Amino acid sequence: MAKQDICTEVIALMEDYLREHDLEIYKVEYKKEGPEWVLRVYPDKPADASTEYVSITECEELNRFLSDKLDETDLIDRSYNLEVCSPGLDRELIKDSDYIRFAGRQVEVKTYEAVDGSKKFEGVLQGLENGIVTIKTETGDKQIAFDKISKINLAVVF
Repeated sequence: MAKQDICTEVIALMEDYLREHDLEIYKVEYKKEGPEWVLRVYPDKPADASTEYVSITECEELNRFLSDKLDETDLIDRSYNLEVCSPGLDRELIKDSDYIRFAGRQVEVKTYEAVDGSKKFEGVLQGLENGIVTIKTETGDKQIAFDKISKINLAVVF
């Protein structure tokens, strides 16, 4: 079965569990790392949840549930490691809804090519509109075409 098909099937296996536990999927990866295969599942809290972050306990419980389901269905026909992880404090923004949910938060942006002489920017996310990401930097608003961004993460601010 193709890697993407496995990810889709894994998400389907978890749908009811996620709904019952007020979780959603941030990302699922199935890939080869070195000599081993890894199935990595990142649960997330919905934007309207009472808490913003997934706890270690929630990751452990989902891991046990998913491990049992995968053993039961025998979905993956090779040896692999299952990891259930939080998206983390420095989560990458990957969905359009992330740009609404995290507007007003500090972000770090990396671009594929230099924009106004730089490939790295930090500032407060203003949003995504018409394919343009706007962040407020120390020198003013910076607008960056979405397709020029290689990665945008929440900044960890202490």
